[in-house]
Amino acid sequence: MKRSMYTVLTFVRINTKRFFRDRLALFFSIGFPLIFLFVFGSLNSGSGSVSFKVAVINQSNTSFSQAFVKQLDNSSVLKVSQDITTIEAAKAKMSQSQLDAAIVLPSGFGAVAAGIQYPSGEARVLYTQNNQQSAVALTSILDAQFKAINAKFVQTITPLTVTSEQINERSLSAFDYTFAGLLGFAIIGMGIFGPVNVFPELKKMGILRRLSTTPLKVWQYFLATMIGQAFIGLISLAIMFIVAITVFHLEVVGNWLELAVFLVLGIVMILGIGLALGGWAKNERQVAPLANIIVFPMMFLSGTFFPRFLMPEWLQNVSGFLPLTPVIDGIRLIATEGKHLIDILPQIGLIGLWMVVIYFIAFKVFRWE
Repeated sequence: MKRSMYTVLTFVRINTKRFFRDRLALFFSIGFPLIFLFVFGSLNSGSGSVSFKVAVINQSNTSFSQAFVKQLDNSSVLKVSQDITTIEAAKAKMSQSQLDAAIVLPSGFGAVAAGIQYPSGEARVLYTQNNQQSAVALTSILDAQFKAINAKFVQTITPLTVTSEQINERSLSAFDYTFAGLLGFAIIGMGIFGPVNVFPELKKMGILRRLSTTPLKVWQYFLATMIGQAFIGLISLAIMFIVAITVFHLEVVGNWLELAVFLVLGIVMILGIGLALGGWAKNERQVAPLANIIVFPMMFLSGTFFPRFLMPEWLQNVSGFLPLTPVIDGIRLIATEGKHLIDILPQIGLIGLWMVVIYFIAFKVFRWE
């Protein structure tokens, strides 16, 4: 047994050294996921505030309308375009999707009518068909502002009211979803594309054929590859965590040790797919189409780039059984909701089931040449 494990550890060292000497492998395992992290992190790490690009066309010369326009200019929700002063110009910009809407203050807006001690008028919101939702939200915002102004002039009674109360629960942000998915994307890159690219090359060079003439057994070679990839994978994912925490202020509320254990399980399970494909294929042309057929459904249906709850219910049920889905779900539950391993036994059970099936196939189809 000691001799067998010595052989395994020897190949772990060999495979690890080969990896760190391969610049292309380093890029696709560490650099490429980091590029995606910066791209998607920049898109999804915002504060969540909503803003509208609008034009304000003031056709009234009252002091109230001028003061109201200044109030809109100082709003954090509205981005007022200063160079649009006519409805025609606003329509041209809206038709090119450069504006969400135009706010028109008609002539006499804010004037004080005879016998009334306060200004009055009706603002108009102009929008195109494809910006209907933005216009509805913008109209609600203006309505709330006018109600606040009206309350200063006219005493109103509000029998029915609503209040908001923050509960002591944490919800997932857009970046939380994105980051867990990007970890899954990185695991796919290391676990599938790594062996798929390396094994056919080793076969082509005759290295695996020469190894087959030695006492080295398939399980020893697989175990060495698993240990090496798990070690390399944890380094790659650790770098992603460091970048996400320092640059995008990711908060990990779960236990780091449990998260590391779960990540190793995910890496080893996904690696089995790469071992099966790479061990079966004779060359790159034979394995590339099959690898893409397996990888792309998991990338787009397992919640890698967007939440699965946005999918139709039947598709959620189907995608829940894909190998990558329990990995990404488990990462989210531990990292962002503070769940423990015992709380995610369904995900661990599905990973274990896939691991048995995948490695059974990998041992059956593996070829030394």
